[in-house]
Amino acid sequence: MLHPCPVSALSEPVFCHILKGMKQSKIMRERIRRVKILFAELGYEVVDPEERDGAFTAGFQNETGFQAGFYIDEESRFLELAFSFTFSHSLSGFLRSKMEDVLRLCYEYGSYFNLQKLKKETTLTIFTKIYFIGLNYYALKETLRDFQENVGALRELVEIKSENKKGDAHGDS
Repeated sequence: MLHPCPVSALSEPVFCHILKGMKQSKIMRERIRRVKILFAELGYEVVDPEERDGAFTAGFQNETGFQAGFYIDEESRFLELAFSFTFSHSLSGFLRSKMEDVLRLCYEYGSYFNLQKLKKETTLTIFTKIYFIGLNYYALKETLRDFQENVGALRELVEIKSENKKGDAHGDS
C-alpha cells in the first residue's frame, strides 16, 4: 500500500520534479498511443518500437513500400519523422556537389537534414516535424505526403533507384 508523503516532508524542487515526471510520463504514453493510432488510420504499420530514457522511436511502413522512422522525446513538443540515405565514402565528393540542391529541396518541403560521416559510410538523414498541439489525421497525412515527396525528390537528386517493385521509396537506401 502506498502511503502519502506530506508535502512538507519534501523540498519544493524535489516534489515538483516528482510531479513533473509523473505528468510527463502520462503525456508521453498518450503521445505514443495517439501517434500509433494515427499511423494505423493512415495505413502505416508501426515496426520495431523502442522506448528508452524518455524517448520513443519506431519505424513505419505502408503497403507501397515507403519506410521511415519517427521519434518522440518526452521533453519535446513535436513528433519528428526521419529518413536516412546511406552512401559509401567513395561518394563523398558526389554528395558534397549535391549539398546546395539538398538544402534547396529541404527548404522547399520544410524539412532539415543531418550529414554524418561514420567509419564505413556517410549518412544523410532528412527530418521533418509536426507539433503535437496540431497533430491530427489530416495534419499527419499532409506532413507524410510532403515528407515522401521530399524523400522522392532527394532520391532523384542523388539518382538512387529503389529496388522495391511496389512503391517509390524505402528507408536505408
